[in-house]
Amino acid sequence: MTAEVVNLRQFKKKQARADKERQAEQNRISFGRTKTEKQLTKALNEKAERSHQLGRIEKPEDDK
Repeated sequence: MTAEVVNLRQFKKKQARADKERQAEQNRISFGRTKTEKQLTKALNEKAERSHQLGRIEKPEDDK
């Protein structure tokens, strides 16, 4: 029943590197797009919003 000896300083550094890598991956996804890709995404979102708005049924307001 012997446990593996772990150097805490090395473990913390390894953990910090892994955290930074995860953050870097998120940033690559979020900010690593070209201007054209951003414009395409914006256009698709606007088109979806317009089609959603066109499908709405407005209820007439009651005049009281």
